[in-house]
Amino acid sequence: MAASVPRRSESRLVETRQRGWVNPYAGLNAFDFAHLAPSPDIAAYVDHFWVVTWTDLAEPYEQRIVAHPTVNMTITHDFHRIAGVIRGGFSYTMRGSGRVLGTRFRPGGFRPFLGGPVSRLTGRFVEIGEMYGPAGTTLVERVLAEPDARAAIALTEKFLLSLSPEPDPLAEEVAALVAVVENDVSVTRVDELAARSGRSVRSLQRLFRDHVGIGPKWVIRRFRLHEATERIRQGLDLATLAAELGYTDQAHLTRDFTAAVGMPPATYARLTRA
Repeated sequence: MAASVPRRSESRLVETRQRGWVNPYAGLNAFDFAHLAPSPDIAAYVDHFWVVTWTDLAEPYEQRIVAHPTVNMTITHDFHRIAGVIRGGFSYTMRGSGRVLGTRFRPGGFRPFLGGPVSRLTGRFVEIGEMYGPAGTTLVERVLAEPDARAAIALTEKFLLSLSPEPDPLAEEVAALVAVVENDVSVTRVDELAARSGRSVRSLQRLFRDHVGIGPKWVIRRFRLHEATERIRQGLDLATLAAELGYTDQAHLTRDFTAAVGMPPATYARLTRA
């Protein structure tokens, strides 16, 4: 596989908005979102750390997420858990003041920390303490007690390295393939991706279930939905968009979009352009 996955080398918190956050622009005054690149020691497994902070909200703010095909470990006062790939959308409501510290693993990057197929976690949230016992519980307590985000990330990296993960060559391959799907909107079918990978469709499906947690068809569809949310904000005609993103017709796109985002494309377009 010739594709490669670039890695960020910056070590500062960077303000950013990203795909997967449904209408993040509505929350610009509600919360801050930032991410931090991992240290070289953990970069083979972790794509980035992300931090959401909010202060003195006058009223609760609900943010809906259309998740990426990755495993995330999140720590906040409300919950501290590991999330497998979530097929539908989900929401988190912010109240008062708070912080969420997240660790987004690279596609395939969580397998060494699980010791088995990542599909075991698909659609599930597992408590960190349940998965890693007292050491996991201690990590949660220390992260919640640490007011500095960089220091909390350093604690998380130290914990992950203490689990002695072993590099997995197949994880590198699958991460590169997922990057191809994310960055090339012309990839709309599994057989196209299989041809690029040099694998059969069945072999590719096994690789994705084992290392990503879900099949390549779902991964393609999810990234195309992320693309759709961006283009709908820009006012692109739905029929044209459906054809460009590999949907059978506009109705197919509408069904997928509504299931993940929680509203039809037309409603979403009105809200995001209001």
